[in-house]
Amino acid sequence: MQLCDLTLKAPEENLACDEALLNLCDQTDHGGLLRFWSAARYFVAVGYANQVRTEVNLDFCREHDIPVLRRCTGGGTVLQGPGCLNYSLVLRFEGVSDLASISATNDFILERHRAILRELAHAPVEKQGHTDLAIGGLKFSGNAQRRGKRFLLFHGCFLLNMDLVLIEKALPFPSRQPGYRLNRSHRDFLMNLKLAEESVKRALSGAWKAEGQLTTVPYERIGALVEEKYSKESWNRKF
Repeated sequence: MQLCDLTLKAPEENLACDEALLNLCDQTDHGGLLRFWSAARYFVAVGYANQVRTEVNLDFCREHDIPVLRRCTGGGTVLQGPGCLNYSLVLRFEGVSDLASISATNDFILERHRAILRELAHAPVEKQGHTDLAIGGLKFSGNAQRRGKRFLLFHGCFLLNMDLVLIEKALPFPSRQPGYRLNRSHRDFLMNLKLAEESVKRALSGAWKAEGQLTTVPYERIGALVEEKYSKESWNRKF
């Protein structure tokens, strides 16, 4: 598996990059990828099927120049920004029983991450809901996936030192919640891991045996996806 530690300048480019990397692997005989990136500015990433009017405080985001963009995977709406470490796994699921279905993939990947972070944080990390990681019922990681022809994209974020107050202001209470949330507000439901970004990167890279650096970044495809999709209101306000 190759490593791609790559943060692009614009939020649209970072969302497009994940889809472009999935395309790259699906179209070649690739061994898989692990990407890390961290947003330098705040923006909202809406889940593919989310309704923007329901899941985003649009007036607040407009007033504070926080872009609202749609990603290519499902799951809930999140605020991205400084203090949030993102990772993206592109894995071949063809012929791999642990990745044969959406639920099996969730269990396989999150169990690996749960074990890694339990050791790193010296805390009882637990899998909650379908795609969350938490400590003591407080969520610090949400995840989502998209499946291609032979490869899947599984990506998520770790709250390390995120502004939880800003999340409360930018995002209303979600239209859907996992049972363990118990109607708690964002501030009462979320937590920061308070771990160094580099230590999390090293731990995940080791767990996935991501060693060689990706040298063929599909910049042309990323640019095309930004132009055709991620910069368009027809995509970002699709629902």
